[in-house]
Amino acid sequence: MSIKPKAVFLDMDGTILNHHNKVSAETKQIIDELRNEGIFVFVATGRSSAELVGMLPEGFMVDGIITANGMAGYIGNEVVFEHSLPLDLVEAIIKKAREHKIYYELFPHGQSQQVLKQDKEFVEAAVRDPKPESVQTNEWISRQQAIKEDIRWVEELTESHFSKFYFFARTRDEIDNWKQELEELQKLMQFTMTPSSPNNMEVMVANVSKASGIAQMLERFGLIGCETLAIGDSDNDVKMFEYVSHAVAMKNAPAHIQAVVDEVTAFTCDENGVYHYLKTSVLANIAKKSPRA
Repeated sequence: MSIKPKAVFLDMDGTILNHHNKVSAETKQIIDELRNEGIFVFVATGRSSAELVGMLPEGFMVDGIITANGMAGYIGNEVVFEHSLPLDLVEAIIKKAREHKIYYELFPHGQSQQVLKQDKEFVEAAVRDPKPESVQTNEWISRQQAIKEDIRWVEELTESHFSKFYFFARTRDEIDNWKQELEELQKLMQFTMTPSSPNNMEVMVANVSKASGIAQMLERFGLIGCETLAIGDSDNDVKMFEYVSHAVAMKNAPAHIQAVVDEVTAFTCDENGVYHYLKTSVLANIAKKSPRA
């Protein structure tokens, strides 16, 4: 199918990132080509802005980045929007995570994630070798890096503006049980939660999603009402898929995600699926010239 979007929104993990958390040179190239043709290209990710530092290849450029599942949006150094978790919610969730010994990371806007030192033992235990078979390789790599390099172990919370919680469990039963605990808390406190893999769960401000982030970014660029395309692979992309004009799931996306989109890529994230799709279904269509009169 050939389409002519004015704005393209790309997920990261499992989409422009392969399962070793790398963006290929070909993907960077096709994004550059689309932008040269006047198409706006944005990243819409569950990752925080601090996580992106050092992850994207040198020279990687997009028109804007939506982070933390819609909690923040940036154009270069410009802050387009930022939402913050209420501090009473933060405290309540940390208390509950400690009771159930659930791995958590709390992300301040623009800074690396924090974990309270008193919770270090059970947080580190969740990422002990060997990797459970059910855990995706890219998520395991990210969690081990977080433990070794990224997490700031703090005596007490040192920030007041947090973009999201990230939770991880070694088994799906454990994360499903944690989801039930969060659902009980939702009866008392308002917040949004979504998974981005079978072994994790993330918490954001109520009614915030990639879709709300896209709406705010489109408004900033004066693009409300234009044709939009989104490519993703997981549950935290569903609201985004519902919002855009044309939704595309990666070949490596689970069946229930592929079932809710307009189209599925011919190749996986490890096979440069985004590059091939954008080249054949978007760029090739733009390049077509009208027949001479």
